[in-house]
This record gives sequence, C-alpha cells and structure tokens, in this order.
Amino acid sequence: MGFLPQSAIRLIDELSRLPGIGRKTAQRLAFHLLNTDDESVARLAQSMLNMKLNVHKCSLCGGITESDPCLICLDPKRDNSLLCIVEEAQDIFAFERTNIYRGKYHVLGGVLSPLDGIGPDDLNIESLLSRITPEMEIILAMNPSVEGETTSLYLGKLFNEYNIQVTRLARGLPVGGDLEYIDEATLIRAMEGRTEL
Repeated sequence: MGFLPQSAIRLIDELSRLPGIGRKTAQRLAFHLLNTDDESVARLAQSMLNMKLNVHKCSLCGGITESDPCLICLDPKRDNSLLCIVEEAQDIFAFERTNIYRGKYHVLGGVLSPLDGIGPDDLNIESLLSRITPEMEIILAMNPSVEGETTSLYLGKLFNEYNIQVTRLARGLPVGGDLEYIDEATLIRAMEGRTEL
C-alpha cells in the first residue's frame, strides 16, 4: 500500500478498527468517501462527532440518550412493573424494534466473566437493586452464552430475597433455521421449552 497517500492509509487503518469492518471493507469505504462530494463527507464527519459529544448513558437505566433521563424512562405509558435486564445499551434497540415490549429496561454494562476479570462489582447491579419494587417482574434478557447464563443465575439468586417474579427469555429454534445446523444446547432448550399447539 506504499502507493496510497498517508491520509488514505490512516483512514483505512481507523475504519478497519471498527467492529465487523475488515481491511478490504475499510478500503472500499475509504475509496467511496474519496469519490463522495465534500458536503456529504462533512455531514458524515459532523454526525459522528455530534453523536460522540451528545450521546451519554441514562442515569436511571444505563441506556444511551441525549437527554437525561432517557425518553423510555420518562415515558408515562411504560409499564413500571416490568423491568427487562439487558447486557448492553444496543440490546434495548433490538426489543424496541419489535414494538411489543412496553416495560422499562436496565443495562448491566456487560456480563460476569471471571476469566476476563469481570465480577459483580464491575456491572451496573447496585443501581438495579435500588430500582426493584414489590410485585415487579424482572425479565432476564442475557445472550445465550456461558457468561450470559452465569450472569442470569447470579442475578436469579440475588432476586430470591425480593418478592418479585423473575423470568427469562424463551430459548429455542430460530425461525427459518434447519435442524441439522442447530447446536445441541439449543435443541435441548427447544425440547424443554416446547408448548402445546
């Protein structure tokens, strides 16, 4: 890549650091930006800078917002008796796209991972416990990983002393999935969680 100008190489290097962006994709993006009009590139750069400067964590749920508390926490139509616990702020948007969940959220900021040195004190658990009220349902929405399972079990034990209902997301087969490609753990959960027609 010695033939490329240094500014193009630096941009490719920075783009390739983004998650899901490999070196070839970074090169395509860089050349696309090079061939794009100055005004469009300036808008892109300004929108990235604006997001970085204006978006922060909600002081109540830990989600991302430009106003504090966030719009979900402030929404009076939300069901305060439902609290969905997610690993990261971006998980909230997966639920919001469905338009079926009308409760509130709490972002842990990760999962328990002793091998990586992440323990309960590294997660947003203390503020979670302060949000619990009687007759509340807690929905554990961790990813189906070893760390997600460990975190769910840990939280489940913590919630034993509260008079609340604790549920977790159903596990099973994805829509459009072929049985021959499904892992054993998912098949076991699908069999255990089967429902009547």
